[in-house]
Amino acid sequence: MLMRTDPFRELDRLAQQRLGTTARSAVMPMDAYRHEGALLVHLDLPGIDPEPIDLNVEQNVLTVKAERSAQEAKDVDMFLAERPHGIFNREVFLSETLDADHIEASYDAGVLIMRILVAEAKARKIEVSHGGSEKKEITS
Repeated sequence: MLMRTDPFRELDRLAQQRLGTTARSAVMPMDAYRHEGALLVHLDLPGIDPEPIDLNVEQNVLTVKAERSAQEAKDVDMFLAERPHGIFNREVFLSETLDADHIEASYDAGVLIMRILVAEAKARKIEVSHGGSEKKEITS
């Protein structure tokens, strides 16, 4: 369903996920599975306002971009600041078998859920010409 990517890129993504820094936040954890003729993708985005979440598809690459601003209170002594903030970005490479033109998205309880239909495979018949007969075109 999802296309495999460069293994070194995946290694870099895993390192960022586990060791994210304040300059470059950890990536969004993702689950993806097939259910009832569709691919379901769940992305964890806790504490993010759903309004500025940006979804974009270009050449079978689904890009998810979201931002969590730092909740800095003035005149306080911060003891611990582990929650990542900044811009979160994730690219999902979609295979040709998915219908990238019809993606549904919802956001609930800090989880972005995208539903991508599996495109129907269309069989087509190819006629073969023989002997002195005219060539025939391929029809779909």
